[in-house]
Amino acid sequence: MRYAGFWRRLAAAALDLVLFASLLAPLLALAYGTGYFAWRLAGPGWLAAYGALDVLVTKALPLVLLVVLWSRLGATPGKLLMGCRVVNAADGARPALRQAVVRALGYLVSALPLYLGFFWIGWDRRKQGFHDKMAGTLVVRREDDYALESLEALRTKAS
Repeated sequence: MRYAGFWRRLAAAALDLVLFASLLAPLLALAYGTGYFAWRLAGPGWLAAYGALDVLVTKALPLVLLVVLWSRLGATPGKLLMGCRVVNAADGARPALRQAVVRALGYLVSALPLYLGFFWIGWDRRKQGFHDKMAGTLVVRREDDYALESLEALRTKAS
């Protein structure tokens, strides 16, 4: 198995953020109007809530989506686009539902000490963040990743 490193995982997270925001923003606009976004930009704090639906859509739903995607597909859309998947560290299979829940809750632990748990991915031998270690998961990438090949090897394959 080849481990997915920090930058690849960061790119996957950025893709997921854009995708999730594009799906959730219309729900919030329908529920609260466009004034909701001005309120958010005013910086009320990440724990502030505009209403019950706001808590569900911005905090609970993303965690539920992560758990479902990891346990059913083994990846989020961003990870799939980056050629990565989340696996059980013990056997390489998709993570069990319990592992996916622990991993999602582990995001909070990884974020608490100045995001050290996420930055740890860059230093860890198996490229695990704190959330991966807690859940017993790894993020791996495709073996046939052309980004690791030299330009000459790619030219040879193309001809």
